Formats: sequence, C-alpha cells, structure tokens
Amino acid sequence: MFKKIIKAGHRKPSKSDANDPYAYGYGPPGGRNSGSVSTPNVVVNHASRAGPATLGPNSGGPTAIPPMAPPSGTVDPLPLFRDVPVSERQSLFIRKLQICCFQFDFSDTLKSVREKEIKRQNLLELVDFIQSGSGKITETCQEEMIKMVSVNIFRCLPPASHENTGQETTDPEEEEPYLEPSWPHLQLVYELLLRYVVSSDTDTKVAKRYIDHWFVLKLLDLFDSEDPREREYLKTILHRIYGKFMVHRPFIRKAINNIFYRFIYETDRHSGIGELLEILGSIINGFALPMKEEHKLFLVRALIPLHKPKPIALYHQQLSYCITQFVEKDYKLADTVIRGLLKYWPVTNCQKEVLFLGELEEVLEATQSAEFQRCMVPLFRQIARCLNSFHFQVAERALFFWNNEHIVSLIAQNRGVILPIIFEALEKNIQSHWNQAVHGLTVNVRKMFLEMDAELFEECQRQYVENEGRAREVEEQRELTWKKLADFAAQSTGEDMVTV
Repeated sequence: MFKKIIKAGHRKPSKSDANDPYAYGYGPPGGRNSGSVSTPNVVVNHASRAGPATLGPNSGGPTAIPPMAPPSGTVDPLPLFRDVPVSERQSLFIRKLQICCFQFDFSDTLKSVREKEIKRQNLLELVDFIQSGSGKITETCQEEMIKMVSVNIFRCLPPASHENTGQETTDPEEEEPYLEPSWPHLQLVYELLLRYVVSSDTDTKVAKRYIDHWFVLKLLDLFDSEDPREREYLKTILHRIYGKFMVHRPFIRKAINNIFYRFIYETDRHSGIGELLEILGSIINGFALPMKEEHKLFLVRALIPLHKPKPIALYHQQLSYCITQFVEKDYKLADTVIRGLLKYWPVTNCQKEVLFLGELEEVLEATQSAEFQRCMVPLFRQIARCLNSFHFQVAERALFFWNNEHIVSLIAQNRGVILPIIFEALEKNIQSHWNQAVHGLTVNVRKMFLEMDAELFEECQRQYVENEGRAREVEEQRELTWKKLADFAAQSTGEDMVTV
C-alpha cells in the first residue's frame, strides 16, 4: 500500500505543463488554480491536470473558472449587430462575449443542441464585426474578448495514446491524430483572435496589456495539440503576434527555445515542432546582418540538436529549411552546421540517413570553398561509409552528390584530399555491391575522377592495391597463427589423455 502511495505522488508531466510559466517559476505567486502550493522557487501542482482559466485585468495570470453549460432553455438569442443602434453595439458585443464563455459537452451530440447553435451564431457575428471594422471596439471590450478567448482555447489537452493508457508506445508517424470534438466552436474563437490581431484598428499599446507573456506561453502550450487544424491556426496567430508585437519578439524566441530543449532532452514527443519551425523559418529569413550572437547560439544549441530525436521525419523538411536559411544568411556558419550534422549522424536508422544526406546537399550548395576545406575530411569519411551502405537508398543518395555542379566543383578543387578518402569505398562498391543502380552510379563517379585527374587516380589505385596486398598478408598470417594454436591445443589434449 505504501509503495502505491509513493508511486501516485510521482506524476508524469502533462502536455499542458510544457513551458508553463508556473512550472518553471516564471508566473506570479498564486497565479494558478487553488490546488497549487507555491514556495519562492518551486510550484507544486496537486491536480493531475490544471483546469482552464480566464485572465484577470492586467494580472498576467488566470483568476476564475469559466462558466459551464447553462441549463437547457435558459440562453436566449441576442439581436444582430445590424438590428441595434450604433451606440448600443459595444454593450451588445460584451453580452455576446459573455454567452460565448459558456462551455459545452461535445461528446454528446444531442446535448444542448440549441445552446451550442446560439453560441456558434454569436461567434460568427463577433468575427464578422471585427473583420468588417464597422466600429473600433473599446478597451473594455478588448479585455472581455481576450477573457472569452482564454476561457475557450486554454484547456487541458487530452493525453496522447501512449500516455497513461497502458498501451505500448507506438511510432508517432503511425498514430492517428486526435480531432478536437469542440472544433465547430473552437475554430471560430481562433478566427476571432486572428482577426483581432491582424486588424488595423488594433492598437498594440493597448492590446499588449492583454496579449501578454502569460497569454503567449499558454498559446505555445497548445502547439502540443494533436489536432492539425488547431496547430495551423496557432501557427498563423503566433506568427502574426510576433510580427505585430515587437516587444514580445525576444520572449517568443526564448519560449520556443525552451520547448525545443524539453523535446530534445526530456520528452522526445511533441506534436507542434514542425509548426514552430515554420514560424522560425520566416523569422530567420528576416534576421539582419551581421547576425547577432544570440541567433548563432540558437542554431548551435537548439536547431542542430533537433536532429537527434527519433521522430525527426515529422518535422525534417521545416528544420532543413531553417538550417539552410542560416547558411544562406551567413556562409561562415556552414562549417558549424556540417560538423553538427556529423555529430548527430544516425548509425542504424537508414531512413534518417537519407534525410541527413538530402539536407547535407542543400547546405553544401550554399557553402563556400574556405568553409568546405575546414570540414571536408570528416565529411567525406562519413560519405564514404554511406557509399558502402547495404541499404541501397543511402548509397544511392550519397552518389547523387556528384550530380550537383556546385558540389562537384568543390570536390574538384580539393580532389587531392577527397579521392584518397573515398577511393576504397568506390572500389568495394564496384566489386561487391548487390544493387545494380548503385553499381552503375559508382562506375560513373569513378570515371569522373579518372577524367578529372588521371595521375592522382592511378596513384590512389596503386596505394589501394598495395593496401589490399598487405591486408591479405595480415589475414594469411592470422589464419596461420590460429592453425598453429589449434594444432598445439590438439597435441596438448592428446598428451593429457595418455598421461591419464
């Protein structure tokens, strides 16, 4: 019994805890629900998952529990904006927001059907009102709107299929995504927030009081949602916030960094890495030159280590774009990037190797000769290993490098160093590789080197033959030694038997 109590005390962090300001000591004391006990440096949450919350005025944190669904028949439709005088529209706006704060159970499609439709119609009207720009909403209305948005979207994410279900962990690529049942309402709430952020009538000096650091962190928490529709809205909204609220830019970059660190070194699971990298791809594209040291550290400490996790295939396209953007912005970073790729090069995962080779080719296209020379020795040692891979896609993808004119020109300039490194791999492929396509491509590459520098090629061939001869001699000597040992052992055994 005692062991069960101890085990119950060790709660696995939920998705909603990731990058939570209160979990890392960023939030104000007592800013979470009443079930948490805070100390100067530690916040202990006694609930298994924190409940949804609303924002207090300028509080930077949650203050109230949102109203649940009202009794059936107690919610009446409100008039349309166009049916009331202009002077009454702001008060009607707030009344509509209050109705939209009610939460409904979407697991039962027959429950509260009328109330759900009333809320949906009110949300549609609110979106149209903001989008049309028919009237500049007051600061009070803005505050109430962000409260309503917070009540609806900041919620507990359901556990993934591998969490707390007793099921075996499955490959994230094979899992079916969980689709949010309340999406008919949730989509309209996200649309309202997006229209508010992008509206030319939105004054950032006022809006930043409500779209603050706490709000941004809670938005980032939601990127772990399994619903791809929700992540797409979050991506667009956060990107717009980054563009409009310049005061939040360093904070957003740091918060995304923290998500990456947690993903790489702790959880190895996160649904929204690809979307966050898409946002960063656009941000990196706008970096000014010369590049700040902060951005270079982000590349080394966050982006390059993102090659380590197993589910890289889910976000590799976006990651490769970000990495290439850095090299195109500052070609001197090519050596750092290539050495980083070599550090995290997969050993047994062939599909991951194919992804790495594709990314490596894109980086090499933006690499200048000086940076190439700094890393070409370890680089082509790895490429030589790929050329001899028994997985034909890996060997084939490595051989495709010689179809790229820029890479061939870099190789030609440094052929004296590169050819001796890969010559043995080329010869082994020609002699014994099982795949005909790989064999044909290897012959073409070999011919290219021969035409490039016949004298160097012959020297490499001579050294290869000598090395092979020495290797055969060593092998013969080893076999002879083992034979002598075997004969000696047999003789000793025979003598022992005679003695007995």
